Amino acid sequence: MQSNKAFGTRHLVRIAIVASLVGAAWLPAAFAAPAVDEVVDQAKAQAMESWRSDMARVETPTEGCFQASYPSIMWKQVNCTVVQPRVHPLPRRVNKTAGASQTTGNGDDYAIKVSGLISSTVGTFPSVTGVTSEKSVGVPAFGDGGILGPNEYTLQVNSNYNATTAACKSHSGCTVWQQFIYSPDYQTQGQAAVFMQYWLLGYGNSCPSGFGSDGAGDCYKNSSAVTAPDVPITQLANLKLSGSATASGNDKVVFTNGSTAYTISAKDSVLDLANAWDESEFNVVGNAGGSEAVFNSGSTIKVNVAVSDGSTTKPTCAANSGSTGETNNLNLGSCTASSGTTPSIQFTESN
Repeated sequence: MQSNKAFGTRHLVRIAIVASLVGAAWLPAAFAAPAVDEVVDQAKAQAMESWRSDMARVETPTEGCFQASYPSIMWKQVNCTVVQPRVHPLPRRVNKTAGASQTTGNGDDYAIKVSGLISSTVGTFPSVTGVTSEKSVGVPAFGDGGILGPNEYTLQVNSNYNATTAACKSHSGCTVWQQFIYSPDYQTQGQAAVFMQYWLLGYGNSCPSGFGSDGAGDCYKNSSAVTAPDVPITQLANLKLSGSATASGNDKVVFTNGSTAYTISAKDSVLDLANAWDESEFNVVGNAGGSEAVFNSGSTIKVNVAVSDGSTTKPTCAANSGSTGETNNLNLGSCTASSGTTPSIQFTESN
């Protein structure tokens, strides 16, 4: 883990480069090439993207909720809100033939699979074309639940749900599942919530203190949440969501929207995810309750999922490995895996 000081030095260099390029743009026309403006714009975009990537890794000073604005890499503490899971994302469990029309989600999704353990996952949309509208609609197989209507969607980074940890307290058949979520209008109309949701699947109907029961043997609860803006779906390409887990430390979800970052951190001991995380799903889907995000015809979205797992080994594109019940109406294309300092997978979905 690099220190905040190291990150700061890198950003000062980036800002200096951008400043020098901006200065070059004021040269007399005889000396300034038309390409200068393009170079300046590209340098600014690269500096912003580097900042967004850095904020996913910069630790918060304590547990709680924080915000940062470009180019600062210092988290500023803000108030947390308590978000009751009145309408919560659901685990996959319903066969799509049972009245659902969704294409991607409810299991039918790619996940990035590694041989070791994941410490962080970053989800982005490198390319978004043709998206002019989206609405979240209810799915009969899930009881038509969710936060429904135009510009209602969630970004989710979801862990695997097939491993047990100490959080299961030796309950037979219990496994843990954790979600890192950005959800518009989750608690307050006009405001989005960024938070983590914890699940003890198969724990039984007598849930631990602080957890609610879904009535089907699963227990769930939310972390606190940091408030973020409701972002229209037409700005999807500007958004990034990341989740991280540190054994004996804190888990963290970071949402960035352009030049502003929002984060909430809480103890990993809630689920001990750091000891079980080997697969991640990331996508844009309906807003809770098993709902479906319906995009306008002609939408194409490129999805990138990158992880830190302590290796540079090429991961696996695990097909049919999504863990959330929420969905969208896009068709999955092929998936490509890449090795490197941040192993990743990338795929396109469109209609």
